[in-house]
Amino acid sequence: MEAVKPEGIVSESEAEELGRRIDEISATVNQLEQRVNDVEQFYTNTADNMQQTTTKSGSILKDKVKEKQLTTIEKQQLEVSHRESAGAKRMQDLMRQFATILRQITQHKWAHPFMHPVDVEGLGLHDYYEIIQKPMDFGTIKSKMEAKDGTGYKNVREIYADVRLVFKNAMKYNDERHDVHIMAKTLLEKFEEKWLQLLPKVAEEEKRQVEEEAKSQIDMKLAQEAAHANMARELSNELCEVDLQLDALRKIVIQKCRKMSTEEKKKLGTALTRLSPEDLSKALEIVAEHNPGFQPTAQEVDLDIDAQSELTLWRLKVFVQDKLKHAGKSSESADCNNINNNENITKGNSKRKRDISDALTKNAIKRTRKLSPNS
Repeated sequence: MEAVKPEGIVSESEAEELGRRIDEISATVNQLEQRVNDVEQFYTNTADNMQQTTTKSGSILKDKVKEKQLTTIEKQQLEVSHRESAGAKRMQDLMRQFATILRQITQHKWAHPFMHPVDVEGLGLHDYYEIIQKPMDFGTIKSKMEAKDGTGYKNVREIYADVRLVFKNAMKYNDERHDVHIMAKTLLEKFEEKWLQLLPKVAEEEKRQVEEEAKSQIDMKLAQEAAHANMARELSNELCEVDLQLDALRKIVIQKCRKMSTEEKKKLGTALTRLSPEDLSKALEIVAEHNPGFQPTAQEVDLDIDAQSELTLWRLKVFVQDKLKHAGKSSESADCNNINNNENITKGNSKRKRDISDALTKNAIKRTRKLSPNS
């Protein structure tokens, strides 16, 4: 005769399958939590930046967040890169025009004293560095203009400032009647005349770069917001899917468990009164989830154990046993063989797996009340 499995007994393969499904859901929930945290962090950063009137925004994107956002953001970054490249080319053109002016000045017959660093020791200028804080000469300027290692000038304004410094240093150190002072003053005037011809183009380019930088920051921020908004919608859909999986899992669990006896219900009611106020609040939230008419926030609660569904009873039993065990109190052993045979549900050290096996028990606000169980 074929052996008949007693009602409520779960085979080892069934327990393993339930455990596997719980592991999968646990991993999914953990991933969703990470993605939700990234979205929340992005909007937190955005809110903080608006309050501080700054333009910095964004956060590090990880795992699936990157997969969902990189297409939009990388496209925007590419556009920003193109604008920066075009701006750099325009600035290089202005620097070449400035180099023409500089050649005209350095080819003047009076430019030779300024072509190389001042020979302080050779000329016996012992007080030179006390008077001149930043020496400058055309040879140094030329070398910096030709530098390819990132130490060169970034824009025309920097070169202009150093050229003026060459002449200003000479005029500052030498007396007004000294030949070097007169030559420096004359060349400076010629240089300023030529600079005024180029200045409108420089000012226009500087204004354009400021506007493009502001636009780039706005575009990048909008791209990040759009990417996070899309991911938020996807997260909502995925969370709904997880809820459906959990609901199906709850039904499977309750189908595999036998009905709770009257004596067990009575013991459960007694055990509920031994919970801490905080844990009692959470237990009452479990009852309220499947009993809309139940008022868990009342100061005195009458809980009819017999009126509760099997799902609620077994969730309460698992929850109470777990809390009393961790509180160091004796508790009744679980009669639901499905949960007993699956250590991932009742004995796992993962808080997430305990929450899933409890069908995602919701957190409640701490409160103290008197419970009167009716069995």
